[in-house]
Amino acid sequence: MKTFRIKDWAVLSITALLLSLLTLPATAQNLEEFEQNVTEFTLDNGLHVIVIERDVAPVASFLTYVNVGGVDEPVGNTGIAHIFEHMAFKGTHDIGTTDWEAEQEAINATEEAYQAWLAAKKDGASESELEPLWTAFTEAQEEAKTYVVNNEFSQIIEQSGGTGLNAFTSSDETAYFYSLPQNKAELWFNLESARFRNPVFREFYVEKDVVKEERRMLTDSSPLGRLIEMFLYEAYDVHPYRNPVVGWAEDITATTITDAKAFYETYYVPSNMTIAIAGDVDPDEMKRLAELYFGGFEAGEPVPEPGKVEPKQTEEGRFTMEDASQPVWLAGYHTVSNDHPDFAALSLLEDIVSVGRTSRLYKKLVEETQMALAVQALNGFPGTRYPSLFVTFAVPNQGVDVMDIEAMIDEEIALVQAGDITQEELDRVLTNRRANIVRGLNSNSGLALQAATAHAQQGSWKEIFTQLDDLEAVTLDDLQRVANTYLVKENRTVGMIQNTTTADAQ
Repeated sequence: MKTFRIKDWAVLSITALLLSLLTLPATAQNLEEFEQNVTEFTLDNGLHVIVIERDVAPVASFLTYVNVGGVDEPVGNTGIAHIFEHMAFKGTHDIGTTDWEAEQEAINATEEAYQAWLAAKKDGASESELEPLWTAFTEAQEEAKTYVVNNEFSQIIEQSGGTGLNAFTSSDETAYFYSLPQNKAELWFNLESARFRNPVFREFYVEKDVVKEERRMLTDSSPLGRLIEMFLYEAYDVHPYRNPVVGWAEDITATTITDAKAFYETYYVPSNMTIAIAGDVDPDEMKRLAELYFGGFEAGEPVPEPGKVEPKQTEEGRFTMEDASQPVWLAGYHTVSNDHPDFAALSLLEDIVSVGRTSRLYKKLVEETQMALAVQALNGFPGTRYPSLFVTFAVPNQGVDVMDIEAMIDEEIALVQAGDITQEELDRVLTNRRANIVRGLNSNSGLALQAATAHAQQGSWKEIFTQLDDLEAVTLDDLQRVANTYLVKENRTVGMIQNTTTADAQ
C-alpha cells in the first residue's frame, strides 16, 4: 500500500543520509543504509514499536498512532474519535485528581444524570420536565470538578523538558505526540501507558462543549466550512467519509461516556496501535520499557472495518449555497485508495494541475487571466485508507462568475485528457515530490509520524522510502489514462458558494 501525504510541520535540518534521496536515482541503497538505524518489534499483544536512532541531539520524539478516525465512527456517534482524543489529555487515575475514587463516583453520577436527561429529551419531554433533569446533571458535574487538578498531566511533561505536546484526529487516523530529553524516556512510557490503558473520562461533558464550540467556529460560522461539509455529504451516498470529523451537532449532543468507553474498547487495542520513537535512544532499552509498560495490555478483538462500500457514481451531482460571502467553486471526482496502482499517477496529476506557481491552473487562472485569487487540487480528500476524491478548489476574483471558473478548469482538464502534458512537467513535479518527502523526514517528529503511518496503513515503515519508486514509474501515458478514467463529469460532484447579492441580480 502506498501513500504520499506529507506533514508540513516537520521543518528541522536534515541529515546527509536523507539529503541523498534528492540526488540518487534509486531508493534501495538509501533504504538499506537507513534500515541500519531502525529497530522494530511487536509485543505479544500485537502492539508494534518502531525505534529510529538519530543522535543529532540528546532528545527524542515519541508518538502513539491509532489507526482510527472519523471513518470508523458508529452511526449516531460522529465526532467521537475527536472527543476521545480530548480525553487523553485529562490525566490518569493518579494524575489530575485529588481523590480518584471519589471523583470516579462523581463521574458515574454525572453520566447517570446525563443519560436520564438525554432519554427524556429523546422521548419528547417538555422543557419543564427537562429542567430538573438538567439541573441534576449540572450539579453532578460541578461535584466532579471539585476533584480535578487542571493541566497536571501537561505540567509534568513541561517540567520534565517536554515540548510539542499535541494530537490530531482526521478521517483516517488519530495520533498523540511530544518530545522529551533522552533520559526521560521512561516517563513517557509510564504516562502513555497509564492514559491509554485506563482512560479516566474526566470532564467529558466539558470537553464535549469544547468540541461543540470548535464545530460552531469552523463549520457553522464559516461559509467555507459549511460548503465542505455539504460537499462531502453530497459526494458520498453511504461511505462514512461523508461525515465530518468534528461530528454532526446532534451526534455530539447524543454521545455519552458510555459510548466513548465502547469506542475506546473497540479501537484502542494494541493491534490497532503503533508506537514510533525517533531520536537519541537505545533500542534495547526502548524494548525493555515497551514490554514493561505496554506488555500487560489485553490484546482485544480484531478491529471492525466500516463495511459500507460506496456505489459507483453515474451522473454528476451539483448544489449551490447562497451566502453573503466570498464565492467559492469546489469539485470532487471519485478515485482510489492509497493501495491502488493508480494512486501514484493521480498524486502527480494533482501537482501538475494545481500545486505551486508553475502548475497549469495557477498560471492560467491566477497569473494569466487573473480570474481567480486562489486555485488548488488535492488527491486523497478527505482520507486515503478507502476510495477517496480528487478535488479542485477555486476562489474567483472580484466580478468573475464561478461558472466561468468552472469552464476554465474543465478546459485544462480536457487538455490533460488529450495528452497535453510534457515530460518536463512530469520531471519537475517528481523533483518537487522528492524534496517534499525529504522535508517530511527531516525531524524526529516527522520521522516518527511517517514511520507509524506507513506501518499502520501500508504494512511497513519502509514504504516512506519505496514510494519514490512508484512515483518515478509513472509515465505520461499513465497521467493521460487516469485523467480519462476518473476526471469525468459523471464521476464528480460540484458545489459552490454564490454571493447572495450576485444571486439576487441574476
